[in-house]
Amino acid sequence: MIRPETTMKMIQPNCRVQFAAEDVDFILSVLGQKIGNAECLIKLLSDEESRDLILDDDALFHALLERRGCLRVSCRFYFYILVRNVFRRSDVQDRAVADYVAEVLAEFAQAERARCILPGQLNPFDYFFEMLSALNAADDRAGFFIRAHIGNYSLFFSGVFPDRIRVRAELRGFPGVKYYDALGRAHFRAASDHRLAQRYDVAEIFSTLSDRFETARRALNDIADRLFSISDADYSLENLLGQSKHSPSEPQD
Repeated sequence: MIRPETTMKMIQPNCRVQFAAEDVDFILSVLGQKIGNAECLIKLLSDEESRDLILDDDALFHALLERRGCLRVSCRFYFYILVRNVFRRSDVQDRAVADYVAEVLAEFAQAERARCILPGQLNPFDYFFEMLSALNAADDRAGFFIRAHIGNYSLFFSGVFPDRIRVRAELRGFPGVKYYDALGRAHFRAASDHRLAQRYDVAEIFSTLSDRFETARRALNDIADRLFSISDADYSLENLLGQSKHSPSEPQD
């Protein structure tokens, strides 16, 4: 029996409340004429309504895409601005949903965090067939975390690496993107209906991601397409997400 401990981490939509000093500097470099100085910006960011309006400014999105070289911003700020912009264009308007997905990207940029790790389990689960099999032996709490992870990883992998899925499907007979759409929808739905979704305040987020999974996935595909269009020779999505030297393991059926 898999019995997770109470210390198991649940991904939360926290990107909008975690600003680094370099994020403040970047916002000022883009919006300084509208906002003023750093002291004024910090006051505005402490107010939820003002903060959200600032982060929705299209100029920040374009600056993140168009500036060359190493961007001095936190990964959470970076992912939130990108995800929020493409989700708005796809009519996924809930900021909490964009915030949650941005946090998933920030977490899964770390190779170890992309693995399904349950306390008390000797080996992490790297593949979907392992996670699905583990559900048969999981208790109620472990089952919730596994389903949430399957939803997260389905969206991450199909959203960020669609070309990899396509090549594997064409050359090796692996599942195509529709498989991940169905898998993500089903497990976000099951997780949204679980009592712990209310406790962690993610029930509505999971419900939206289930209902709009393909829309959210296509929006992330748009981010990947935009990043790959950048002309820098050494710029790749793996470099963006791969803070370690290893790209995330490829989930298998």
